[in-house]
Amino acid sequence: MITSVSTRTSTDRVAVDTIRTLTIDAIAAAKSGHPGAAIALAPVGFTIWNHSLRYDVDNPAWINRDRFVLSAGHASMLLYSLIHLAQIKDPSADRLAIELDDIKNFRQLGSRCAGHPEREVDGVIEATTGPLGTGIATSVGMAMASKWQGAHFNKPGYAIFDYRVFALAGDGDLMEGVGQEAASLAGHQRLDNLCWIYDSNEVTIEGSTGVAFTEDVAARFRSYGWSVDHVADANDRDAMARALDRFDQNSESPTLIIVNSVIGYGAPTKQGTAAAHSEPLGEAEARAAKRFYGRPEDSPFDVPDEAYEAFSAGIGTRGRQSYATWLEKLERYRANNPDLAKELDRFSTRELPIGWDDDLPVFDVDDAPLAARAANQIVLNAAAVAIPWLLGGASDLAPSTKTALDSPAGHFSPSDRDGRNLHFGVRESAAASAANGLALSGLRPFQAGFLVFSDFQRGPMRLGALMGLPVIHIFTHDSISMGEDGPTHQPIEQLASLRAMPNLIDIRPADANEVSEAWRVIGPITDESVALVLAKQDLPIIDRRRFAAASGLSRGAYVLADPTDGQDPTVILIGTGSEVHLCLLAWEALKADGIAARVVSMPSWALFERQDKAYRDSVLPPHLLARVTVEQASGLGWERYAGNHGAIIAMNTFGASAPGEDVRRKFGFTVDAIVKAARAQVNGTGDNA
Repeated sequence: MITSVSTRTSTDRVAVDTIRTLTIDAIAAAKSGHPGAAIALAPVGFTIWNHSLRYDVDNPAWINRDRFVLSAGHASMLLYSLIHLAQIKDPSADRLAIELDDIKNFRQLGSRCAGHPEREVDGVIEATTGPLGTGIATSVGMAMASKWQGAHFNKPGYAIFDYRVFALAGDGDLMEGVGQEAASLAGHQRLDNLCWIYDSNEVTIEGSTGVAFTEDVAARFRSYGWSVDHVADANDRDAMARALDRFDQNSESPTLIIVNSVIGYGAPTKQGTAAAHSEPLGEAEARAAKRFYGRPEDSPFDVPDEAYEAFSAGIGTRGRQSYATWLEKLERYRANNPDLAKELDRFSTRELPIGWDDDLPVFDVDDAPLAARAANQIVLNAAAVAIPWLLGGASDLAPSTKTALDSPAGHFSPSDRDGRNLHFGVRESAAASAANGLALSGLRPFQAGFLVFSDFQRGPMRLGALMGLPVIHIFTHDSISMGEDGPTHQPIEQLASLRAMPNLIDIRPADANEVSEAWRVIGPITDESVALVLAKQDLPIIDRRRFAAASGLSRGAYVLADPTDGQDPTVILIGTGSEVHLCLLAWEALKADGIAARVVSMPSWALFERQDKAYRDSVLPPHLLARVTVEQASGLGWERYAGNHGAIIAMNTFGASAPGEDVRRKFGFTVDAIVKAARAQVNGTGDNA
């Protein structure tokens, strides 16, 4: 336990005030930043790290470390100061994770101290945060991961996984809908290893929270099934330590600790104001604040030895002891559980089991037509058998997305922590955020829903891509062909927007075998996210005896069909997903008319753009300008492949409510329309429509 205020050494106070002065100096040097929360929460951050956090500063990638997520990312200087003062090592280089020079260059090009926290290496900054609510929502996935890993890997006497997750949130985090979704999910799952610390300072950028936020937060969280604690003064480190101890003893529910703080504490004229939240202190205010803290006024970035000593005596000593004890336990575990130990090694390095894709199915042309979502259910289950840490679920849509894992996968719940079917409920934003947290913890998660509802997930999907997380987003009901539910449920612009996102691989398979090949691509990915986009309606199995192998999917686009008489093609038909079948039927019709056509299946723009120019030119010869692209979505971006003179058959409006065949006919997704456009291209009368 932390000693009482009356007997606590001055070393702790020096460390807390050093966090504050580093914050003041870094933001002053950058002429940019948010000082208020970082200054006010310095004692809270110090107490979490030095009283509770089980973390080895020499081995930050330790798989059983406690996680600390700064969801209130505007207070980034709090996190950077904690990392530096704790002297956390960079696990990938011979240096500290954050040097003092990084802090001196806060918010500058090349500094590790970005305006909002950005994850670069495992175990240092746990998650990229900033968009409010996403950090706390991600922490729910981390807490779920700890429970699953413990249930899967632990054996009696060998707690290989039992880490806890702490997340520091502000008023904005609790206002955002994603935070509310995540809190509800965490309460339902009774994640007693999860602790959110809520900085209730009653200040936002527009002023007092009273202008927009007056609810009873404690009552709301109790209704979610959380335990709620209260620390009346952020400067009371003893009260904070006692609240953290109560969290550690709680085995029934997640914990919310509400901490009252005065934003910008000790910053004259600005404390408790919106200006303290969002503006650097002026020179006179900075000097006065340092004088208030008893620190030198004319020594920017001054770090006394006592500050380092306080962290060394706290998190440093405790973390090294915890890690050493865990290593001894792990060695005994290896001796007594050799098979699980081998699995743990592969899991820890994201190494796939040998032969993981040997049993991925191959579909026969004589099989009945099969929807891509139905084919994916078969392929997904085959992959899950081979990869024990592949798990996930849908936002209350598993029967429609067909993403349920077969028995004995089980259902993750308070009574079955080893279950691999996750039930996110109708919480799309929380589902994508939790998937990020699961991936940050080493698991291979998928989350599923209708493509149109990816709009609810854009923030967490973007952060996942920014962090390079191998999350698998499975989106079904991928076009106007879903029919009767109408334009509210028919995606139009979603594909284009997903393709615009860096570090996100789009894959829209044309048939069941392309689905299987998609998983061969997805499996080994370790540093990118994937959007697997699947049709609802039945699709014929492409005859691979006549047409090219589905393995071409791995290159993003490939020549599926060429003229059969050895002629050079005079027009190229380019399709994705279900539209590839229309292109093949048009190819047959054009052949009967003596027009030599090529059909290109282009399931992934991202993968195709990674191929060398020679390959891209072999698929889409630059001299062949007669082209028709076909996709039941926005045509935005297709001019890249259609060229200046090609035809783009795409959606320029929202859809309509009717049976899928009627909707396709209304909007021109027919064989006749493709043939007409191709003939016009060959005759030189077509244009880019």
